[in-house]
Amino acid sequence: MIACAAKEIFMGKHSSLGPIDPQFQGVPAHGVIEEFKRACAEIKVDPSRIPIWQPIIAKYNPTLIGECEKAIEWSIEMTKEWLLSGMLQGDPQAIQKATNILKELSDHALTKSHARHLSADKCQKIGLVVKLLETDQALQESVLSIHHACVHTLSSTPAYKIIENHNGVAFIQIAQRVVVQGPMGNPGAQEL
Repeated sequence: MIACAAKEIFMGKHSSLGPIDPQFQGVPAHGVIEEFKRACAEIKVDPSRIPIWQPIIAKYNPTLIGECEKAIEWSIEMTKEWLLSGMLQGDPQAIQKATNILKELSDHALTKSHARHLSADKCQKIGLVVKLLETDQALQESVLSIHHACVHTLSSTPAYKIIENHNGVAFIQIAQRVVVQGPMGNPGAQEL
């Protein structure tokens, strides 16, 4: 979604974008909707399936289905607005291109998984404006230097989020380590 808000996307040969796939605490909204529809269909055909589906559906809070539907709709609306006001602005076929891009990026039947990787070639084919990093050696080296510095920082420190602007002002979020001791200073302390 963020990439679709840009005027153009820089990608390398090994880069990929993922689908538009809203999540609720790591659970895909599309998956919840699909599971609920499947339960309804199976129960309609064979009511003896109710005991199988009851404990599965019981894990949902009462508003989850509606929230998932709204999250999917909102994510598509936002991305369409960003495409039309950014990357596709001024293009006489902007609405049709945005529709095609959104179909490819948000149709869970096509993307199948939050982990789906869309290559630079695929992104260009669906209508996104993609520039290849390999065409500008200096830019590629700069991007890879930043990437490697971030990977090094994230893998060797308790940092898990890094935000830095063009003025060098940074925010780094660090995981806190908490030591929990058992009763009476029990040596079986656990680190969380």
